[in-house]
Amino acid sequence: MANSNLSQAKNAKNDEFYTQWADIEKEVNAYLECNPDVFRGKTILCPCDDPYESNFFKYFALKFNSFKLKKLIATCYIGSPIANNELSLFPEESRENRTTGNPHKIEITEIPDINKDGVADLVDVELLLANDRNHLTRLQGDGDFRSDEIKKLRDEADMIITNPPFSLFREFLAWIMEAEKQFLIIGNMNAITYKEVFPLIKENKIWLGASIHSGDREFAVPDDYPLYAAGYRIDEKGKKYIRIKGVRWFTNLDHGRRHRPLPLMTLADNLKHSRHKELRGKKAYDRYDNYDAIEIPFSDAIPSDYDGVMGVPISFLDKYCPEQFEILGITKTWFGAASKTYPDQTQVSANGKTSTVSKLNDGAAIRLQKPPLGTTYYKVGNVCYEQVYARVLIRARENHKN
Repeated sequence: MANSNLSQAKNAKNDEFYTQWADIEKEVNAYLECNPDVFRGKTILCPCDDPYESNFFKYFALKFNSFKLKKLIATCYIGSPIANNELSLFPEESRENRTTGNPHKIEITEIPDINKDGVADLVDVELLLANDRNHLTRLQGDGDFRSDEIKKLRDEADMIITNPPFSLFREFLAWIMEAEKQFLIIGNMNAITYKEVFPLIKENKIWLGASIHSGDREFAVPDDYPLYAAGYRIDEKGKKYIRIKGVRWFTNLDHGRRHRPLPLMTLADNLKHSRHKELRGKKAYDRYDNYDAIEIPFSDAIPSDYDGVMGVPISFLDKYCPEQFEILGITKTWFGAASKTYPDQTQVSANGKTSTVSKLNDGAAIRLQKPPLGTTYYKVGNVCYEQVYARVLIRARENHKN
């Protein structure tokens, strides 16, 4: 699976993934639908983006005038591994950068129609930079976003928009929040469960973006990137791409789609008519053994008439409407709210292999279970338990209860 590439990247800190133009455009359009002037007069910083290659830089440079931006800044870390394979801003600079690997910065405050063809586009960007070297300068340091040099640019900017290194997602998000900036960044959806990230989601300080809700996305990678899985391709120019599952946009920019209530059925109708065979025909939803909540295995199976706490998959946050539901916590990091401690138990793997473990995961949601064929479960005496995947704990807001 393509996710093996992500795991390898995290372990090796080899996470130079380059976002595709179409993914950026589709996401940005959602914010323009909500507020056509969302970028007007703003300074945008792309701090993890080699301006020769980054689609973030190219996209916002092309849209500079139509979005009425104040300034666009792009910086790269030293030795960008795919530098100068696509956009050569001007040949002599390209050769120098390829040889030295020195980090650089581009700042644009206007894009005039230099070639007089009736439109300001990337050709004009190249001509602008070629004719006025003041727009492109060498960074004094290595371009690391944590350096004082890049922090100064962060503090000047209104918005941070980029694809940060996945292995540094926690630190990068904290870097943004420290400066209280608006942002749009891409990362793995498992970041939802991080103790540094989930409290921000719970408090509605950040949320998921509008355009990526399922499936996988394609990213360009350096030439020396190891291709472990089937989810990759090499184009006619020899450029490598991999497909990664479970990526999401994270942002604090509002988009109207997050205020659309999730359509729901009553509890009885869900159990009777659910399209999910796991629920259809059951007499009741499963309850957790160690927490006073019901298990909702699918977001579209949330009952409209239940007043108590519900555990839903983290993918629920793709559809989360803050006016409809209150987020209470998340299993595995729910801050000691579990109501039961388990003694030593035996873990039984999917192939029947047994091993002794000291305890179930303290924060996990646990439910009673008949020994399921082909899944891992736990035994305490003759009682079998199943540890559920991470669940977001929610409750319907009063004005949305049936």
